[in-house]
Amino acid sequence: MSLKEQLTNDMKEAMKAHDKDRLAVIRMVRGAVRQQEIDGKKELGDEDVLAVISKEVKMRRDSIEEFRKGGREDLVEKTEAEIAVLMPYLPAQLSEEEIRGLVQAAVAQTGAASPKDMGKVMGVLMPKVKGRADGKTVNAIVRSMLTD
Repeated sequence: MSLKEQLTNDMKEAMKAHDKDRLAVIRMVRGAVRQQEIDGKKELGDEDVLAVISKEVKMRRDSIEEFRKGGREDLVEKTEAEIAVLMPYLPAQLSEEEIRGLVQAAVAQTGAASPKDMGKVMGVLMPKVKGRADGKTVNAIVRSMLTD
């Protein structure tokens, strides 16, 4: 079953269960996927749908930081609940130790020695962790390893 079919089935289940919050999040993701299809004039595959879902999760994580700065705990809780609905659609997330291992391999592969080489390392690393790790986390780990 494709990811789009799974989203549709989950939307139907949420409708039957009268789970309004889950339904709203799934509809939003389906809308974002549909918009991408319209903009790109092509049918999206699972990898493209994963990219859309990852983008939505990233936007919500960024929003949480802003809500915390503004003291809006009610919005933080709502946004965290939305992320919880989206996370099962993403592949299993890498732990920090796994990311560090991949970073070390990428540093060795590129021969990076200083923060100036960060672009090379990120170029090798990001395709490997796409959808499985937050870019900010990966960036921070690469930066810390190259400055040591």
